[in-house]
Amino acid sequence: MSEPKPQKATKTSAAPAEPRHTDRPPYEEARDELIAIVARLEGGEPGLEESLTLWERGEHLAAVCQDWLDGAQERLDAARPEGNEGAGASA
Repeated sequence: MSEPKPQKATKTSAAPAEPRHTDRPPYEEARDELIAIVARLEGGEPGLEESLTLWERGEHLAAVCQDWLDGAQERLDAARPEGNEGAGASA
């Protein structure tokens, strides 16, 4: 029997729109779960311990969503030609 070969660590560059968190659901999933958490907390049904757990999860999901939005903004800024930052705005 041969021992399994160790896998090589490879560096991959993350696309700018990918969030930096380890648990990174797609934007829409994170947003929908966050909406559900807010509704549960606003409904007042969970106890203190569950409320704290939900709050922490909500904070994480809010950061994931913000990372996605920041990445999208970076991509839009990179795609915009130089000197067109004010395009569409009237002087």
